Amino acid sequence: MEIRSFSDSIKKTLTAALLAGAVFSFPACDRLHEDLQPCEQGLRIRFIYDYNMEFANGFMSQVDCLTVLFYDGQGRYVKTQTNTSSDLADENWRMTADLEPGEYTVVAYGGMADSDASFSFVTDPASTPLRDIEVRLNPDEVGTELHPLFYGRLDTRVEESDLTYREVTVEMMKDTNNLRVLLQQVNGEPVDNADYDFTITDNNTLFSWDNDLLPVPTVTYTPWARGNASAGELPDGSDASVAWAELSFSRLVTAASPRLLITHRSTGKNVVDIPLNNYLLLLKSQMYASMPNQEFLDRESRWNMIFFLAEGNYWVSTMISVKDWNVRINNEELK
Repeated sequence: MEIRSFSDSIKKTLTAALLAGAVFSFPACDRLHEDLQPCEQGLRIRFIYDYNMEFANGFMSQVDCLTVLFYDGQGRYVKTQTNTSSDLADENWRMTADLEPGEYTVVAYGGMADSDASFSFVTDPASTPLRDIEVRLNPDEVGTELHPLFYGRLDTRVEESDLTYREVTVEMMKDTNNLRVLLQQVNGEPVDNADYDFTITDNNTLFSWDNDLLPVPTVTYTPWARGNASAGELPDGSDASVAWAELSFSRLVTAASPRLLITHRSTGKNVVDIPLNNYLLLLKSQMYASMPNQEFLDRESRWNMIFFLAEGNYWVSTMISVKDWNVRINNEELK
């Protein structure tokens, strides 16, 4: 009897140990049994926008809504997630996306989920393969202050062994610009904005899935705001009034040839007719001499130009300004 009791005790001890080992050898989640906690498997995504001339993350202050498309390794649509809340202003906010193991392409757009968005999808992403995704500037938005558009893309994967969300980062870039133009007479005579038409012509209103511009007819951007301002008092006591206009437009690319035109209304004469990219690229400081031209045009988005007019309403010099950088150009230098 004592031998059997000792043997039974050993069996019970071994059985308990094996059961305990089994409990601790399995993860806290199970993909096969519905009664167990599901695995938190997929992506935990951080979004940043430091592709600017400050080289600082401006996502929290500049992106007010987010549309994120998920495609599998074959470019097939998986799902869309959006966020229009104040969470985007929180540096610690992350988007979690539940995804099965596999390869994915994440495509993110900032500024398209708001009711006042200036850009939209040409076709419904849910029924469109990745490489057929196109985003266009809505025609009725030309001549308005464009709602900023941001773009980012990431190729990544979710592993079978992932038992929690994989941490990834999507880097965004800005696809919209604003230009403020000032006209001033060198002799101090007032300049009235109503006497001039300000336009930018370009063919940059249709984006492909990878943010390249697709061929489209040329569009003419007109000011979304304009007016007169005082530049100070002249020696004779009169006011030196200048004209100004602001134009909002889509992405600039070096392969295109956008032009800025300022036309005197009563005479029909072009006071200014210049290749816009060429002038804006003159602002690239020697500190960034190695920076590619396209990168500079993409990083910067807020521009200022001042044209000084002589008698007869032709321009004699130009000042281009980006933040603290200024370049003055005489007309004769770029004839």
